[in-house]
Amino acid sequence: MPTSSSRTFYLFNVWLPLLCAVAIFVIFDMTNIDVAISNWFYDPATHSFVLQHSVLFEKATHKWPRIIPNWTGEFAIIGSLLSFVWPLLSKGQHPKMLGTLQRFKLAGPLRWFAEHRRDLLFIVVSFAITTGFIHYFKSHTSIYCPVETTLYGGLQAKMEWYENFTLLNKAGDGRCWPGGHASGGFTMLALYFVARRYRWQHAYKLLGAIMLLGFIFGTTRVFQGWHYMSHTFWSGVVVWFSMLLTALAFYGREALQQPPLGADEVPVASREATPEALPANS
Repeated sequence: MPTSSSRTFYLFNVWLPLLCAVAIFVIFDMTNIDVAISNWFYDPATHSFVLQHSVLFEKATHKWPRIIPNWTGEFAIIGSLLSFVWPLLSKGQHPKMLGTLQRFKLAGPLRWFAEHRRDLLFIVVSFAITTGFIHYFKSHTSIYCPVETTLYGGLQAKMEWYENFTLLNKAGDGRCWPGGHASGGFTMLALYFVARRYRWQHAYKLLGAIMLLGFIFGTTRVFQGWHYMSHTFWSGVVVWFSMLLTALAFYGREALQQPPLGADEVPVASREATPEALPANS
C-alpha cells in the first residue's frame, strides 16, 4: 500500500503536472488564445513584431541568458571528470602531487567534486536527456513559429502540435514546439532535484525561481514572434517529466520525497562519500 508520503510525492510530482498539461491543452490548444496574445505584439502596419528586429533585446533576452544553463552544464561536466581525481590521489600512491594540491588549496575542491559525483553526473545526464526530449518533440511535430506562418506574413500554415505529431518519423522542417529557449531555463530544474535529495529547506523557493526563469526565457520569444505562449508552458511540462524520471533513476523516490531538513539536521546524502574519497589524514 502506498504511504502518505508517497501519495503526496506522486500528487505533487506527477498528477499536478499532468493536470497542468490538460489545462494547457484545453485553454490554449483548443482555443485561439495563443494567436490573441501574439496579436498584442504584432504591428500590421510594418508586418512585424514590435521587438522582432531589436538587436539589443535579442542579445539581452536570448543570447546572454544562455550563459546560465550553458555554464551550469559545463561546470557539471568538468566537475564529473575531476571527481575521479581525488580518489586516485588519496590512495597514497602520489604523496608529492597530493602535497602540492594541498599547498595550493586544490585538495578541498577535488574532494568536494568526489563527494558530489552522483549529483554532477545527474546534472549532465538530465541536461542531455531533457535536450533529447525537446528535440524529439520539435522534429516529430514540425510546428512553425508565428513569424513563419501566414498569420504574420510567413509561408507556412499554423497548426497545432497534435495535428502533425508522428511517433517514429520526422514530421517536417518546423522546429518551434515546444519552446527551446524556455527549456534552457527550465533545465535548471536539475538543481531543484539535487536540492530535494539533500532536503534543502529552500528547495521550493529554488523551484519557484527556476519556473519563473523558464517562463521569462519563453515569454521574451513571444514578444519577438518566435513562439506562442503555450510553447513555453509545454516546454515546462516536457522538461519537468524528463527531469523527474532522471532524478528517480539516480536517487530513487524515497530520497526525493523526504521533508525539508530542520536547522540542526544533516542529510544522509552528505555522508555518502566513499572511504577513499575522504581519507582521514587529509
